[in-house]
Formats: sequence, structure tokens, C-alpha cells
Amino acid sequence: MSLSVGRRGVSLAAAGFLCVACPRAMAQVRPSTEQADPKVSPLDPQSPLAPLPGLGVDWPDLSKAPPEPVAADTPTALTGDTRYDFRVDGIDDVASSLLSDRFAQLSTLKANVGQPANAAQLDRRAREDATLLTTLLRAEGYYDAHVTTRVEPAARPLVVLDAEPGQLYTFAGVNVAGVEAAGAKATTLRRAFGVNPGDAVNSDAVVAGATSLRTTINDRGFPFAVVGDPQIVVDRAAHTATLDMAVVPGAERRFGKIVMTSGDKVFGAKHVQDIARFVPGQTYDASALVDLRRAVIQTGLVSSTKIEPVEGSEPGTVDIAVGLEPAPPHTIAGELGYGTGEGARAEVSWTHRNLFPPEGALTLRGVLGTEEQLASVIFRRNNFEGRDRVLTFQAVASNLKRTAYQARTVSLSGSLERQTNIFFQKKWTWSLGGELAASDERDVIVTTGAPRRRTYFIAALPTTLSYDGSNDLLNPTRGFRLSGRFSPEASLEGSIFGYAKIQIDASAYQPITTGAVLAGRIRLGTIAGAPRDAVAPSRRFYAGGGASVRGYGYQDIGPRDPNNDPIGGRSLAEFSLEARVKAFGHFGVVPFFDGGNIYTGGIPTLGGMRYGTGIGVRYYSNFGPIRIDVGTPVNPAKGDPRVAVYVSLGQAF
Repeated sequence: MSLSVGRRGVSLAAAGFLCVACPRAMAQVRPSTEQADPKVSPLDPQSPLAPLPGLGVDWPDLSKAPPEPVAADTPTALTGDTRYDFRVDGIDDVASSLLSDRFAQLSTLKANVGQPANAAQLDRRAREDATLLTTLLRAEGYYDAHVTTRVEPAARPLVVLDAEPGQLYTFAGVNVAGVEAAGAKATTLRRAFGVNPGDAVNSDAVVAGATSLRTTINDRGFPFAVVGDPQIVVDRAAHTATLDMAVVPGAERRFGKIVMTSGDKVFGAKHVQDIARFVPGQTYDASALVDLRRAVIQTGLVSSTKIEPVEGSEPGTVDIAVGLEPAPPHTIAGELGYGTGEGARAEVSWTHRNLFPPEGALTLRGVLGTEEQLASVIFRRNNFEGRDRVLTFQAVASNLKRTAYQARTVSLSGSLERQTNIFFQKKWTWSLGGELAASDERDVIVTTGAPRRRTYFIAALPTTLSYDGSNDLLNPTRGFRLSGRFSPEASLEGSIFGYAKIQIDASAYQPITTGAVLAGRIRLGTIAGAPRDAVAPSRRFYAGGGASVRGYGYQDIGPRDPNNDPIGGRSLAEFSLEARVKAFGHFGVVPFFDGGNIYTGGIPTLGGMRYGTGIGVRYYSNFGPIRIDVGTPVNPAKGDPRVAVYVSLGQAF
């Protein structure tokens, strides 16, 4: 602008300056000394501007000014509400998938696309998204990013964000001061940080690196390490930045002892040490505390827990302070169900989960059904002398009625096992047990069909060993499983004799396409050392049902007596194939084909197989799939049903 003063007053070369600056200038040069007249009405902002004598130009008359032309590519060219589309240009070569995902989640234009909007709304949304995109680009290292907006007019306007990312800034220097105090582990800690000179000035990478460094330094024996916040200084002229972060590792420590801070309301320090995966003297590892916290909560006896390192009672150690808040110890459960061959069934149980601390549970259980009545008392101690080891004793009195037999049994049993669960799925599990049983059983003489009644006294030592190489306990989609059961038994019925019951199960899971898994299983079993009729009917092999060959009734497959009732056998062979296909949402369909048979001899001959086929529906809930299978026999024997339905939690195998 230029300004000159002459005889005609003041001349200005800029009208914009005229409208805003001149009154101020005049007020400063020529202040008024007159008093305000109280009779004069207040100024009206809508009234014409007063003339300024000697100024040289008049105030513009805004009422006579021609309308300002509106560009065709701006939102103000729109009239009324209309639907729109939008597009982002200029980021295809620089945007990461994370940036694209974040913009899609936070974009105002995307959230309202397809909805009617007027010009003002489009302008506001476009400016908000321009600011968002600029922020996201700068977070990835494009500090000179600039985004403009425009609207391409059409029947359905197109809002365009034009991005100019500019040059990518990189780190000229990265300094993690103090890490050398970690000694031989300094290199590991630098590698854990992962940000190096020459890398992009990416805020996500810096935050991830700082988090990784904090985790790693705690997992490598430094419980009281202090890791400062990253400090970044940007040099816009050089398009670079420097990063500084201070680390104070402190002294390396070893695990000391467990110290309870809440008394022993739930269980004491010794039991917590049994659950922990670390032992005193081991190098401190913060991830072991995370694991211990999950395991303590998983007991079900604790509503909340606080586990943290504190100064150890011995030099060079760190003690672990554990505080526990007890959860309600009682559980009451009920169940109603019906199964073909099993009849209607109601079950109820009451459990005190910590009646005999630590983790000594007492359960009273009762079953009342058309085909089964049962009462039992169960003592169970979880985490017995070690993580996930379970000691169990139980006394059972039952009356079980099946098509093949009726058994009234009293038994005492105990076992020690290593279990798996959905929180800590394990590769190897095992169990060692013992059982004493007295069973009064009724079946028929095979040759005549005449009923008979015999009483058996049985002692058994069942043992199992399993390997789980699958990727999920309730819904595996890849891998395999293999398990074996060996139970040497002695039976007294008239005279004493012995035999061994052996069973092998294997299953495999293979994804074939996205959302489809092919699953298969086989089962083989034998009873060696005694003829079929000598073995108690309740301890023979049977086949058929929802966990066996679907399409057939429960335990209906195999040799039959003159009354056409199953009698069980000494050996077993089964297989199943199914395709688990995700259909839509949480639902899936499962076509299946099963086969199997029971044999009188000790070796399954694989002859005379019974086949069943059908289709199932799966609902994939948060706690596992709920399955409904409908099957039909392919080659039914006399008396087999035409259709069988099975409902349960979890896959068939």
C-alpha cells in the first residue's frame, strides 16, 4: 500500500485499508473534544456510514454493490440439501494402511456419506476432514502436509480433498541416554526400541518403540527402571528431526519371596508360589507377574488382585507383594436336557470352592432323570503342589438305565491330573487315577434273550496322556490332537480275572478356504484279556450318538441280542469327516459324514460299518460354538431311527 497527503486530503491505494484503518487513523489524528448529546439516539449498525470530509473518497454503498460471483467448484454453489460422494487425492503413494484405516474410522464425510447435506454442512465436514488428514500425515512424518478442499458440481456433488504431503522427515539422530547402565543387556534394549537414524519421524513407531523398551527392560531383570518420554525436535529447513529419551535402568534384580498384603483370606504365599511360573533366585521378569495375575483370577476365588514388585528383604532381590480380594465362594448350578437314548435329565449342584483352603472345593451333585439317577460328593483341589495340577476324590451312587443294560453302582475314585483350559491351553496333559466300584448289573443272555443279573466288584487304574497341537480348545481351525487311554482292571464276578481297556483318539483340522475348515477324527479301542460276556456291560465299548456316529441313537450301533437291543463289544472303530463353513455373521453350517462299528473280538475288523450323514448349524458365541446337528443313518439296521438331533456346546470333536 502507499499513502500520500496533499491539498485534497488523504489518498489510499487499497480500498480494504480504507474501510478498516482510516477511521482509526482519523480518530488518532483528530480526536473529538465534543460532549455526547443525550438527545441523540444510539448508533444504528444498519444506518449508512457518516461522511468523512476531506478524505478524498466516499464510503462504498454496500446495498448497491453487485453480488460476488460464486465459484462453481465450491460448496456455496449448492442450493438445498443433496446427497454427496467424496474422494481423497494425493496420498496413494504415501499413506500407510494404518493411516487409511484411521481416516476411514474418523472421517466426518465418510460417516455421513449418502445422507442429504447443504452447502454449509459440506463445507464444515470438508474442513474437518482436511484438518484430520493433515494431522494423520504429520503423524507419519509429513510435517509440511497441506490439504485443500473443493466440490465438483454434479447431480450428486463430489467433495474432493487435495493433499500435498510434502517431503518425508527422517531422524538425523536418535539418542537413548542412560541405556549403557544396563551393561551387557544394553544392546538388547536398544534393539527393542527399534527407532534408528534415517527412519521416518513416525509418531506410531516412536510410541511403539518406547512401549517395547519399557516392557523389555522390565522383562530383563530391571523392575524399577524409569524410561522417560521421547523428546523430538524438528528441523524444518533440513526436513529432519532428532529424538532424545532418557533411561535409568537401576540395579538388576532376582526374584525374592511372595509377600501377602491382604492376609490369608483366600490362600497364602506358599500357594501363590505354587501357581507362579517363577522361583526365587530367577532373574526378574515382569511378564511372569502378568501371567500370575491371570492365573490367580482364573481360580474363581478372587474378585480382584494387585501384584507388584517391592524392595526385597535380601540384597539384589525383589519381593512380590500380592493383595487379594475374595470372590463369593459358593456356586449353585442347574441343567435340564433331553437326549435320544438318554431320556429327560435334570441336574443340580452346590459347590463351596474354598471350603478346605487353599482351593479345596466340595461339590454336592444330584441327577434326576428318566434313565439316570445319581448322587455324588466330590472333593477337588486345584493347583495342587503346582500349576494346573488337580487332585480329585469322589464318591458316587448311581442307577443308570440304558437300552443295553441297567447298572446300580457305588464307586470311590481319585485322580491326579494336569488339565488344560481356555485361559491356558496346553500341549501336553495327563492323568493318573484309581477306582473301586461295586455294580449290580442287568442284561440278557445273548443266546436266548433271557434276562440275567450279576454283581461285579471292579478295581481299575485309568491313565491318560494327550497332546493338543490345535490352535483353539473349543473351536480349532488348524493343527491336530492325539490322546490315549490305558486302564488295567481287575474284576470279581464269580471268580477274579483281569483285562486292559485301551482307546486311541486322533483328530486333525485344516483350513481349505477363508471361513471353511475341513475336520476329521478317528477312534480305535480294544479290551484285551477277557471275553466280552465276562466284562461288565457298563464297561464295554458302545457306539452311536452325538459324540460318536451321528444319525444313530445313543449306543445303538453294534451287535444286538435276540430282543434287538445293543450288547456292546470288546473293540471299536469310528471316524468322522465334516466341513465347518462360516455362513453369515456368527452362524455357520457343517455338513458331516460319520462311520463306525462295535466288534465282539479284541481287534476291530472295520467290517459292517454303519454310516450316518447330515448337516449341522453352529452359533459362534464368545465362549465357544453352540452346535445343533441333524443326522440320518445311511445304512440303518432294524429299529434305528430315521432322524436324530444333537445339541451341545463346542464342536463335535
